[in-house]
Amino acid sequence: MSAVTYFEAIVVGALQGVSELFPVSSLGHSILLPAWFGGSWANDLSMGKDSPYLAVLVAMHVATAIALVVFFWQDWVRILRGLWTSIRDREVADSDQRLAWLLILATIPVGVAGLLLEKALRDFLGKPVPTAIFLTLNGAVLYAVERFGRTRAAKPAVPAAAEQTIDFSAEVTMPMRAISVEEMSDQRLAKLGIGEAMLIGAAQILALFPGISRSGITMVAGLRRGLDHEDSARFAFLLATPVILAAGVLKMPSLFSADNRASLGPAVVGSLVAGVAAYIAVRFLTSYFESRTLTPFAIYCVLAGAGSLIYFAV
Repeated sequence: MSAVTYFEAIVVGALQGVSELFPVSSLGHSILLPAWFGGSWANDLSMGKDSPYLAVLVAMHVATAIALVVFFWQDWVRILRGLWTSIRDREVADSDQRLAWLLILATIPVGVAGLLLEKALRDFLGKPVPTAIFLTLNGAVLYAVERFGRTRAAKPAVPAAAEQTIDFSAEVTMPMRAISVEEMSDQRLAKLGIGEAMLIGAAQILALFPGISRSGITMVAGLRRGLDHEDSARFAFLLATPVILAAGVLKMPSLFSADNRASLGPAVVGSLVAGVAAYIAVRFLTSYFESRTLTPFAIYCVLAGAGSLIYFAV
């Protein structure tokens, strides 16, 4: 069985790190790239059973999830602290505690679906023509929600010192702590209903179809529930982190099998590239979605998907 080369791993790692977070489908690009290049690329980067390429992609997914954890580490510290205090005190009393439980509940549907359907869908649909169709559909959905389907809701203002109180009877009062933009976003996300959060999280199930973007379809669901682009992107990235990390860790032992030993070195190098690319991508996107939309990504997906469909179907 052919092994993934270092050059192939670097190219795929950069593509994986970017396309996992950009709303353009990393799985779709992982299938279309070797098909477009052909030759040794199509052989080395095959999606066939027990392919070393699949094991290398698993390592790259773990690296992408680690990049997300690093970027959002302050947020995850708050969220995990909120989860711990909620369990300890048996209450849900603040936004960090509520957001922690919303993330857990919203992750359950895609976790169950992934265990049951991921392999079957990948084996059945993980081919260039179906992938090109779904990539085109992904672009159409992104465009449709921007053009016709957004539920426009005003972003609620959160005071710079929200949820703070001052005891005026005390002789000395401590200054109120300024709340960061990220915390204000989390407070807005914590106001989602349980059903709304689970619906947004369940949208990730569609990303099991190669060509449908996890971040893109989650943002679409968030926009439909009244979130703005900034908050829907943030919620999509927070939701994706445990899903990508858990799926990668679960499959990681396959990378160390005897059949994949030759690809271990390229997997490490490609994963480093994927992690750096993912960190740059999420840093860019969190800023981008403060004032911009999904439309450019929609156009790209339609053009890339339709072009691939014509090329592979003719």
